[in-house]
Amino acid sequence: MSNHVLSEQEIIRRNSLETMRTMGIDPYPAAEFPVNADTREIRENFNDSLEPKRQVSIAGRIMSRRIMGKASFFELQDSKGRIQVYVSRDEICPGDNKDLYNIVFKKLLDIGDYIGVEGFVFRTQTGEITIHAQRITVLAKSLRPLPIVKVKDGVTYDSFDDPELRYRRRYLDLIVNDGVKDIFVKRTKILNSMRQFFNDHGYMEVETPILQTIAGGASARPFITHHNSLDIDLYMRIATELYLKRLIVGGFDGVYEIGKNFRNEGMDRTHNPEFTCMEIYVAYKDYNWMMKFTEQMLEKIAMDVNGSTEVQVGDNIISFKAPYRRVSMIEAIKENTGIDITGMDEDALRQTARKLGVEVQDSMGKGKLIDEIFGETSEGKYIQPTFIIDYPIEMSPLTKRHRNNPELTERFELMVNGKELCNAYSELNDPIDQYERFVEQMKLAAKGDDEAMIIDHDFVRALEYGMPPTSGMGIGIDRLTMLMTGQTAIQEVLFFPTMRPEKSENRSASDSDSNEESAPETK
Repeated sequence: MSNHVLSEQEIIRRNSLETMRTMGIDPYPAAEFPVNADTREIRENFNDSLEPKRQVSIAGRIMSRRIMGKASFFELQDSKGRIQVYVSRDEICPGDNKDLYNIVFKKLLDIGDYIGVEGFVFRTQTGEITIHAQRITVLAKSLRPLPIVKVKDGVTYDSFDDPELRYRRRYLDLIVNDGVKDIFVKRTKILNSMRQFFNDHGYMEVETPILQTIAGGASARPFITHHNSLDIDLYMRIATELYLKRLIVGGFDGVYEIGKNFRNEGMDRTHNPEFTCMEIYVAYKDYNWMMKFTEQMLEKIAMDVNGSTEVQVGDNIISFKAPYRRVSMIEAIKENTGIDITGMDEDALRQTARKLGVEVQDSMGKGKLIDEIFGETSEGKYIQPTFIIDYPIEMSPLTKRHRNNPELTERFELMVNGKELCNAYSELNDPIDQYERFVEQMKLAAKGDDEAMIIDHDFVRALEYGMPPTSGMGIGIDRLTMLMTGQTAIQEVLFFPTMRPEKSENRSASDSDSNEESAPETK
């Protein structure tokens, strides 16, 4: 147990718990409860003319109650919704057991308790579909009061809307705040739709190591840990790319992985240190094919999740209907700043960045400088899905040189609502060129770039055995979920986002989460 100081209501609930036990009522029974229906299914299949009335067995949490002498009404919440339950003293506690009703149902059961209800479904005179309880089983006693929103004289009490508390105690957020659960249901639909799309194309889902000896596949700062038995440092993976491309070398035509990546970098409304990413690699394809493939995938996901290709995010209505606009990175910078950076060397780019008010460091090479200029001046301007294509070679050490311009690469990033959603290449499969690109990255590291890539000699060796022309694409699942559910903060689409450790819970009773009796309950 924690060292939490109990509030008055928590003490009352613990006393109720002990009273139940002395009465022979197990507040945490081990036996299975025979659930055969849920709230949504009961509502959808209700038939007024059905005789005899349909018998159901349902379980859930008490979310409100109204006690009126010999009768009570409960609102029961399960994973699918809420439904009203009617309890009659004379039916639930017949004969000489009427005191049981007064003790248990009026005094010992609380909002938040889990109960099982067996009875029949009917419609009340006010038209509400209701379960007439014939038997009630206590399934789990709640020892802390829920922050149930109540309204009295136009004043709202106990709203559970503080973002920090909501993210720390997601279990409460899911219980009391409407719509939160729907976000995560849609997240699962997104993943299911994506998997179906890939599987229908014949591509195979695989798993690659999370602990890696080299942090490769992206430009990012890794988390470092130590393996005691081998006495070596290991890195939490920052990307799955290099291992997935090894599988293409091994003879698979198409592989993909959906899993966690970890980057030891800043946190904000669109970044979390651990995040879910999907990467897919398909042999004998290029980035032009991958752009069409990505459009088709996102259009399908939008339809599967929302029934429409249009999604509202804040004030913007985003259309995922294909095709999407294509703009080269250099054209995008020119389009938004009026400056053509074609042919600029490192010094000229640094001067241009400072002229534009973009903060840059001396350790930055050409690629980083261009990336900073684009990010600060242009990225946020692309609200509708737009492929930013043909990145300068300095920015893309794993990408094939552009077939028409060796200073550029065949790479795209998909910008949506002013943020990157996808990153994709025609993959570099020339082992000599790849090794030279790694060497250039090491030079940047020597200058102080802590996000530069380390040479992965085994990956170069794999390429020396031959990798067919391949296109790869990575997409952030968290950001995609934000877009498909209209959220503007990544914390809203993660069950348990990374946060600072919580302060000690040893606090006074006045600091308790809530007091459900602070205002009268309302239906």
